[in-house]
Amino acid sequence: MLVGTTIYALINTAILALMAIGFNLTFGISGVANFAYGAFYVFAAYGIWGMLNLLHIPYLLAVLIAVLANLILGALIYRFVLLRVRGQALSEVIATFGIGLAILELFSYFGWVGFEYTLPVFMDRSFIIAGTYVDFQRLAILGFSAVLIACLWWFTHHTSIGLAFRGIAQDERTALTFGIDSDRIAMLSVSFGAGIAALAALFIIPLGSIAPGEGYDVLIKALAVCIIGGLGSTGGVIAASFIVGFAERFTDTYIGSHWTMIVSLAAILLVLTIKPSGLFGKQKELEERI
Repeated sequence: MLVGTTIYALINTAILALMAIGFNLTFGISGVANFAYGAFYVFAAYGIWGMLNLLHIPYLLAVLIAVLANLILGALIYRFVLLRVRGQALSEVIATFGIGLAILELFSYFGWVGFEYTLPVFMDRSFIIAGTYVDFQRLAILGFSAVLIACLWWFTHHTSIGLAFRGIAQDERTALTFGIDSDRIAMLSVSFGAGIAALAALFIIPLGSIAPGEGYDVLIKALAVCIIGGLGSTGGVIAASFIVGFAERFTDTYIGSHWTMIVSLAAILLVLTIKPSGLFGKQKELEERI
């Protein structure tokens, strides 16, 4: 049981990291807490489902269109909404949450709820690992999460746009003196975050079904992981995903599923009590702000 629980805890860690990495990327670069992140996730899932089942578009083409649509939607939201309120944290939260709420409630209004709304698994096959049955979809999530994090590291260290991302994230004023357009980079960060949300939906949704409520769940989990790890820290997201992922699975196995949320919240409270800025956060501590 211990080995099986550990394997599924690792998979849960990968799922949480995949959910949170796009939100963290956007905040770490632009400083925008994109509360429409969960809506992007659901928007992409419904988009792929619609193209597959209503328009009968080939799977790979449907995925490419959905990811591209998310990228464009993220850029448009920044260009026409966030650009006008950037730097005003409360206004950013209200604006993005309002947009996300509108998108999710629109799907609810049309009644797009039910077990028939789901995405196909990549391969309907299971493997035995250390005596534990694990389906291919979960293994794909584990592998893709690791590849995505590695690709993001390479992108931010070895491409001009990635280096501009790091420059804006580290010191926006200094980056401006070197000719980096902070608004363009911020728009790209929101766009990339939306695109990653689409990829997360592509891998995770086949484990369940599509529902507007999934958008709220993804947003809450992404926030929890980012807050524990430290907003804007990729290393923090990875560490927090391990903490929450293992806490949830071991609690579910050895204590009871109804304690899972309580233990996760307790982990958040414990970390914030010890280090309010998160494990790897760079926000100022309380005594530094007074």
